[in-house]
Amino acid sequence: MAETTGNQATGQATTAPRKSSWKYIGPGIVVAATGVGAGDLVATLIAGSNFGYTLLWAAVIGCVVKISLAEAAGRWHLSTGRTLFDGWASLGRWTTWFFVVYVVIWGFVYGAAAMSSSALPLQALFPDVMDLKWWGIACGLVGLVFVWFNKYAVFEKVMTVLVGVMFVVTVYLAIRVTPNLGDAFAGLLPVLPDEKDSILNTLGLIGGVGGTITLAAYGYWVNAKGWTNTGWMKVMRLDNRVAYATTGVFVVAMLFVGAEMLHSANIAIASGDKGLIQLGDILEDEYGSVTAKFFLIGFFATSFTSLIGVWHGVSLMFADFVARQQKREKATGEEVASGERERSWPFRAYLLWLTFPPMVLLFEGQPFRLVIIYGVLGAAFLPFLAGTLIWLLNTSRTPREWRSGPLSNAMLAIAGLLFLVLCVKQIWDQPWSEFF
Repeated sequence: MAETTGNQATGQATTAPRKSSWKYIGPGIVVAATGVGAGDLVATLIAGSNFGYTLLWAAVIGCVVKISLAEAAGRWHLSTGRTLFDGWASLGRWTTWFFVVYVVIWGFVYGAAAMSSSALPLQALFPDVMDLKWWGIACGLVGLVFVWFNKYAVFEKVMTVLVGVMFVVTVYLAIRVTPNLGDAFAGLLPVLPDEKDSILNTLGLIGGVGGTITLAAYGYWVNAKGWTNTGWMKVMRLDNRVAYATTGVFVVAMLFVGAEMLHSANIAIASGDKGLIQLGDILEDEYGSVTAKFFLIGFFATSFTSLIGVWHGVSLMFADFVARQQKREKATGEEVASGERERSWPFRAYLLWLTFPPMVLLFEGQPFRLVIIYGVLGAAFLPFLAGTLIWLLNTSRTPREWRSGPLSNAMLAIAGLLFLVLCVKQIWDQPWSEFF
């Protein structure tokens, strides 16, 4: 008999299907859209411009690594009926302190970055309407209102539409630049560029493919969809694969653009979101204003999905954290599925934190010391996620039949080591002498 669970958010009972089906796909689209921001596309674009197709294999591995992390997070939620923060809390109070410091500082700096990133393509599309910071404020407010008044079902539909826009734009650009398919297939062979720091650059590309804290939010979106038990496990795994296949398309398409438009012409672009504005200018010179505007629309969809995805997903995690602290008892996926978290004051309080305090940074610029702490915490989160998932999914906290097997453990261990190396590099590269 199929397992059922009540989903009060939709007012209907959700029945776990006997087999996976494409019609159930949803949380994966959300995590793909949120995880791939403008910065990820620029990093891949620059990799293509610097190394051609050489690191295509690294981009693909990056997607596979993230599949293992998101699958593990989703498996914890479905196999135990408990939320990820509830699992973290069982490992000791140190996880609580890490999470609190992380979401407070990370959210403050990220809020400004997300608003600014969403504003850039709008200012380029409508240059005479208003200044960049006011576009940023408008994007933040629209994101706040949208997430505040809409539950997961509407949120997912809007994210799906925006992902469709991203998909069409990136695939169109990849076809437009006429990729060399022979070189592209050769790029699937694991070869390192013959340049200084090529290993660290390669690891950075693998680690930068789609998602940080949004990987942890995946389990919450799985619950918000109404999936709360092991009957949904096959569906979740299909959904997760679709997520990172979609991510792979975005990343590979931008690497094609970098390899064909920038590498062959020896054109360098800036890192960060402004690199995409430069690409828009290059596209206009090469293919005309219509293609450039089409690209800017895709750029906005990429940035704004990351904004509203974090506004929803991380607020959901914060609400779960507060509920767990208040009740001092297990936090369950059923509570997330009911929509209770999305109506709670902690959810809305964190939404406000992501929106209003960061607006100060749009006017004043990002404070130096805070940006360093933000960078270190951001680099530390994925090793934390990989390590705790290994811990949770290989102990009695998880039912035996759903514990990690050799392949899952190997992938989680590889992910943990990869992100640990990148974390150490990030910490090492910070200008600590100027911090004190």
